[in-house]
Amino acid sequence: MTDELRSFLELNLPKVKEGKKSKFSLGVAEPKLGSHIFETTKIPCQSGEFVLELLRGVRLHFDKFIKDLKPGDLEKAQLGLAHSYSRAKVKFNVNRVDNMVIQAIFLLDTLDKDINSFSMRVREWYSWHFPELVKIVNDNYLYAKVAKLIEDKSKLSEEHIPALTEILGDEDKAKEIVEAGKASMGQDLTPVDLINVQLFAQRVMDLAEYRKNLYDYLVTKMNDIAPNLASLIGEVVGARLISHAGSLTNLAKCPSSTLQILGAEKALFRALKTRGNTPKYGLIFHSSFIGRASARNKGRMARYLANKCSIASRIDCFAERGSTVFGEKLREQVEERLEFYDKGVAPRKNIDVMKSAIESTQSKVFIYYHVKSDVEMEEAQPDEASVKKSKKKKSKTEDAPLAATNGDASEDVKSEKKKKKEKRKMEQEQDEEEEKTNGANGDDTEQDETANKKKKKKSKDEGAAGETKKKKKKSQE
Repeated sequence: MTDELRSFLELNLPKVKEGKKSKFSLGVAEPKLGSHIFETTKIPCQSGEFVLELLRGVRLHFDKFIKDLKPGDLEKAQLGLAHSYSRAKVKFNVNRVDNMVIQAIFLLDTLDKDINSFSMRVREWYSWHFPELVKIVNDNYLYAKVAKLIEDKSKLSEEHIPALTEILGDEDKAKEIVEAGKASMGQDLTPVDLINVQLFAQRVMDLAEYRKNLYDYLVTKMNDIAPNLASLIGEVVGARLISHAGSLTNLAKCPSSTLQILGAEKALFRALKTRGNTPKYGLIFHSSFIGRASARNKGRMARYLANKCSIASRIDCFAERGSTVFGEKLREQVEERLEFYDKGVAPRKNIDVMKSAIESTQSKVFIYYHVKSDVEMEEAQPDEASVKKSKKKKSKTEDAPLAATNGDASEDVKSEKKKKKEKRKMEQEQDEEEEKTNGANGDDTEQDETANKKKKKKSKDEGAAGETKKKKKKSQE
């Protein structure tokens, strides 16, 4: 209960005397809030279906209870509140929106499946015409390129060897393809069928090129959003973890034990049902570290890697500036742990590694700000010099017309000075006349003047003493 609510209730409701039953009860929608109000203010509270129905009626006829409220104001207020709430939910840093990574990794996985199935279809289709090519060229993308270049196997000759070597990067393979084309057992195809095969091969090539571009985009986005996680476990595995968790914040909230088995939920619940062995790893298995570990150390390695991944994801999520320093240090720790399992080399302590990482980040920030301040100073200095030059120029320009003025202007200046002197003389004469008229009170005025002078001297002395004390304190500090 807030202080405002308490003061409102105490002002508007009658006071409840101790030991006596109250003639009223306060209807509250939340029972816990009602119990807290009763504890602090001793006002009896009631909550139930009856109170909820009353509150529903109040909400329905709210615009009738308030006089100044117009019919459409309540709807506008609700709409504005909804808009502001949704904006607050959506408003994040544009460069750190993890939704783009989730969409990119989903699209990358689907593209891999589609390219694989399409390239198998190209192999099967073109193998009716040139079956020997499958054994020579294993890569799907290169197979589609070669099939588009060859077209009809009967037209293959030694002139095609340089073009084939450009695609394959091996002259022996190019010669082998030409020889195989001469003694091929495949059937002939009509020109229309060959055109369709070539068009489909071109589509597969385009998809493969788009997949490369998408992978580059994913790498750049991961370096912006989660640089430490990407440098620790790789861009693709890190993106898969983020997409499976739902967002980077959700992944950062996950404990390392949950992160270890992300992607193996079916196996986990099956093991819990049958009381069998629970899975050791999920999506983390695709990391190279677990592949490099021995069979008996794979579970240990997965647990250790999940621990480091949870640290990296939290740093990426809550750090103001993105840097790969912590990710690189965590990667070094995982490498050291691998060596420890294989050769028995003792790894460094986590505290020492984190201290070195923090020191390196602080030094980088210091260098950045130092360089920035130097640049700003360099930019500011010429401005100050230019200001000084401009001031000098202004003073010269102002002095120049004065020097160039005629004798009439100098005479005007002299006449003004004479007038000022005459005014001062007149004022002095008036003061003397006033002193003569107040001759009777002359002694008193003199005493007052001397007292005023003494007071002024004292105040000046006190001010000087205070300044000296302040200087002494500063010097002591």
